Order: sequence, then structure tokens, then C-alpha cells
Amino acid sequence: MIRTVESEPHTSAPVLAAYSYCEAVTGRQARNFAYGIRLLPTPQRRAMSALYAFSRRVDDIGDGPLAGEVKVARLEETRALLTRIREGEVGEDDIDPVAVALTHAASHFPIPLAGLDELIDGVQMDVRGETYETWDDLKAYCRCVAGAIGRLSLGVFGTEPGARGVERAPEYADTLGLALQLTNILRDVREDAEGGRTYLPADDLAKFGCSAGFSGPRPPEGSDFAGLVHFEVRRARALFAEGYRLLPMLDRRSGACVAAMAGIYRRLLDRIERDPEAVLRGRVSLPGREKAYVAVRGLSGLDARHVTRRAVRRRV
Repeated sequence: MIRTVESEPHTSAPVLAAYSYCEAVTGRQARNFAYGIRLLPTPQRRAMSALYAFSRRVDDIGDGPLAGEVKVARLEETRALLTRIREGEVGEDDIDPVAVALTHAASHFPIPLAGLDELIDGVQMDVRGETYETWDDLKAYCRCVAGAIGRLSLGVFGTEPGARGVERAPEYADTLGLALQLTNILRDVREDAEGGRTYLPADDLAKFGCSAGFSGPRPPEGSDFAGLVHFEVRRARALFAEGYRLLPMLDRRSGACVAAMAGIYRRLLDRIERDPEAVLRGRVSLPGREKAYVAVRGLSGLDARHVTRRAVRRRV
């Protein structure tokens, strides 16, 4: 995927208003994501906000209080809207600002909108209450709800001409999405349990004596909860290591955006690893000053250069 972004032509007032709405949604509901995309040039930042706002709508349907059959109907309505967006049938005067913004973004960037169909598929799995016996089962779900977002984002970022191994960029973007999603699953393990959802593979839960679930601030009696968390942390770290190979394929600001978002989640993973039971006591998060440090580190290119050096050492 070669970068084809040109200087932004005149953008109409309705489209700018639609993007402003999406950016407000992003800033209010996705603080980690917002820290990353603020490093992007304006056209890319707006496009990423449109992607987030549409994805947020899908997630909110799945997480909301509606009855299951109503959620299914709403998701299909959203899929129909996505079809209209894909076919360019949403005009600038449409009353849905998210649809207007995403239509404009998709006309300026090669965004693989089928990834949003995958997201809807994944949220439908949540609505059905699916559980996952093995890591391969969970990985299929994570590819829908997070790997697809990585590939969609790559459509906005583009890749640098002549970048080595660029044909594997979508694969690395997908894998980085899996790493972020597994980190989310660990962070939200109690919150999800209280909502009646279990994402960690049943095989892993049984291996560490955690099949009883996580309904309180303490691990199940007699379990090796720390062992379970450390096992999943190692899996997430391996996914991050693979996904970070994407960074040298991106331009400086896109690479900084990805490094910032991934860096925040890697630091969350560090905190979870140090105190596994913290995820049962409350939501683990990073203070704003630490997120800002991660963003500066990404903008400096330190993470991209580190990944590049490691890749060179592997080839030698």
C-alpha cells in the first residue's frame, strides 16, 4: 500500500461539522486512542476520528441495555448504513454526521471498509454470548473487533514507498490490534465478568484453576490467578513484538501515532504484570503525564528505530 495522500482540497462546512462531531466523540470516549491520533496531520486525524465514531456506535449497541433481538436489528441497520457509505450514497447534507464524515474519509483514503463489517460480526458474537474454548477461538473474535481496526487504520496511514516487507503491513497491523485487544481483555476481566461475559479461553482458565470466574475483588479460591495473568501477558508481548514490525513501514507521524497507542497499552500490560490482582480491584489506567511521555517517545521515533534495529539483527 503506497501513500497517495495529496494536499487536502477545500472541505465543505457540513463535512467539517461532521468531522468535528466525530472528533468530539473520540476525545470524550477514547482517551488512549485520542492521545495517539493527535500526532497525525489534520486529514488523517479526522479520518481516524470518523472510523472511531462509527466503531464506537457499533460497540455501544453491543454493550448497551437493549434486548438481544433489538441489538441484532440495530446492528443490521448499521450494516445497511455501512453499505450506503461504501457505495457513496451518503450526501453531505445527510443528518448523520458519522456517516457524512466516514463517507468523506473513504473517498480520500483507501480504507478497507469491509473491516467494519468484521467489527459488526464480532459484536454480534458478543450479543450471542459466545465463549471461547481455545486461544485460536478467541483470536478469531479479536481479529474481528481489533485486528480489523488495525487494517482499517492502515488504510488511513498508508505505507512508505520502498519500505522493506511492505506486503506484510496488513498482517502486522492486524497482529498489533490483537495485542491491544488482549490487553483490554486482561484489564477488563472483572468488569466483563460482572456483565456476564468471559473472554479468556476456557482452556487457559482451567489450566490455572480459574474456571469459577471473576465476580469479586479476589481470585477464585485455590487458583493461580497470577500465573494466568502472566501467561496471557507473555502472549500479548509476543503479539506486540510481531505487530511492532509495522512501525518502520510508516511515515514519521503515522509511526508516532501507532507507537503512542501501542506504547500506552504496553505500559498498561507492565502494570498488570506487576500486580495481577489489580484488575480485580478496579480499572487499571495510566495518568495523563505518562501517556504524554509515551506520545513524545513515539513522535521522537525511538520505538520505530528500536524495532528496525531488532529486525536488522534478526537478518544478520
